[in-house]
Amino acid sequence: MAGFHPLTRYSRIKYERARDLKKRGEFQAAEIELMEALEEQPDHPLLKVSLADLYQRQGKLKEARILTESILSADPEFPRALYVLGRIYLDEGEPEEALPCFQKASRRDQSPYMIRQMVRTLREMERYEEALGNLEPALAGAGENVSLLKEKALILNRLNRREEARALYEKLHDLVPGDGFVRRELYNLKSMARPKGEVLKELEAVLRLPSRKDDPQLHGLLAQKLKEAGKLKEAASAFRKAWRLSDDNPFFLKQAGFCHHRLGEREEALQALGQAFRKDPSDFRVKSTLESIYKTKGDWKSYVELIEDILKDQPHQVKLAGTLKKFKKRINGPKK
Repeated sequence: MAGFHPLTRYSRIKYERARDLKKRGEFQAAEIELMEALEEQPDHPLLKVSLADLYQRQGKLKEARILTESILSADPEFPRALYVLGRIYLDEGEPEEALPCFQKASRRDQSPYMIRQMVRTLREMERYEEALGNLEPALAGAGENVSLLKEKALILNRLNRREEARALYEKLHDLVPGDGFVRRELYNLKSMARPKGEVLKELEAVLRLPSRKDDPQLHGLLAQKLKEAGKLKEAASAFRKAWRLSDDNPFFLKQAGFCHHRLGEREEALQALGQAFRKDPSDFRVKSTLESIYKTKGDWKSYVELIEDILKDQPHQVKLAGTLKKFKKRINGPKK
């Protein structure tokens, strides 16, 4: 906040109310508070970037971009505005454009959440060594920061440095013993050298325990092991159970859909993947699998209707709008 004019007492109260409302997920109420603060201090960058962040979280990308670009025109290196702009690019499916925003932001702001977003973007782009290189100095300064340690463990696993990943997950398990994701990854790494049948039996026994029967991550791990063993029908069922227990995590629903697809269960695959696609329209693998199924069915009309429905709620999905145009042309034929 260096160089800012201080917030007035009125704006400070409004800003803090908006921050509390945002934490509770009450985005529209938070918007009102910030808009009222901006009436008193219309050019204050903290108020503007907070409102831009709210817009981005709600998918109002055009409004978010206008605000962030107005901030960056005055201060091209304002970290929070760069962060929000990077998130906008990610929402638009443009990680190559997002990455420089996060890199520039993290040079001015070395907070863990800035570093983590940059590293996560590199990981999702499969630039693992570069991601690890950015994490090491951040961890040296941040100590035992759980979010950064999780990123490092994920990257080590992707690089097949299994023993290092396992040691790090053991450390994380001590730091956050109730973390289901950490528990799952640690169990998975420990089980890799053991026979599949033995691992499956042990997981099924663990999931019968009252303390573990509702653990979505362990159900997801069981599903993955069933899939690896070729038991696709059982895997699809386990992925669906993990999804129901996870409070609608689309990853598990996607995996269930892929299992149904491999089994030739087209309607079940369409139901699962269509629902997951609504949550994450930028997932190329889900999109291409849906297109394959609709092509086999000869039913492009239903695919177009699905895309139109998604775009009603997420009009910022520019690439999806391009897909819609292409498939409408395929159905209707070229204009005469």
